[in-house]
Amino acid sequence: MILQVEGLTKRFGGLVAVDGLTFHVEAGEVLALIGPNGAGKTTVFNLISGLLRPDAGRVVFDGVDITRWPPERRARVGIGRTFQLMQPFPELTVLDNVVVGVLFGRGHGTSVARARSEAEAVARRVGLADVLHRPVAGLGVADLKRLELARALATRPRLLLLDEVLAGLTPAEAVEAVQLVRGVRDEGTTVLLIDHVMRSVRALADRVVVVNFGQKLAEGRFDEVATDPRVVEAYLGAEDDAEDR
Repeated sequence: MILQVEGLTKRFGGLVAVDGLTFHVEAGEVLALIGPNGAGKTTVFNLISGLLRPDAGRVVFDGVDITRWPPERRARVGIGRTFQLMQPFPELTVLDNVVVGVLFGRGHGTSVARARSEAEAVARRVGLADVLHRPVAGLGVADLKRLELARALATRPRLLLLDEVLAGLTPAEAVEAVQLVRGVRDEGTTVLLIDHVMRSVRALADRVVVVNFGQKLAEGRFDEVATDPRVVEAYLGAEDDAEDR
């Protein structure tokens, strides 16, 4: 197991966003974390990546308890992530945004020249070759999504957390993104993803964990959880794209 989440709990005042959640991620797999809006999925990502501290429970990465580690230390041992609400550095070019990813992650301490070379290779890989030297302001949704993914990949993650990277993409763009994530996994990077596009989840995920009201509702292969009556009632039965199951 590369990641263990054990009894994770997070409260915001009287709201329990994550409630005793336990699951694990095997090295080399794609695990999807799905559930209704407000189920606590992004809060889980924030707890794993260190943006939030849990009120109870722990996060174990590659056998080491990292529950109290700050985000930058987690990034430097190999936990990279994207954000659902994209927040690039608007005053920087696309390439320089990706350079920040290299220097913030496992490439910490490398020279700026080497970081720029590495960042350019990553940016080209995700389809940003034509906008490398453009300022971020003015980019469309698809390119902003590519940039978010490029910045995460530039940290050289061993575990990549993808928070709705497929949302807002056209069907053709989503297919390209699925292929890219598959390629990342095939190269040895473990992936934990959040998404509401069930067609893509089914295509990518080896296993699925379903969360509702911050608690684990079901776990297993996609076809197993997609037919679980509890999951259908709480989530899939109400989804606009339920036919994608």
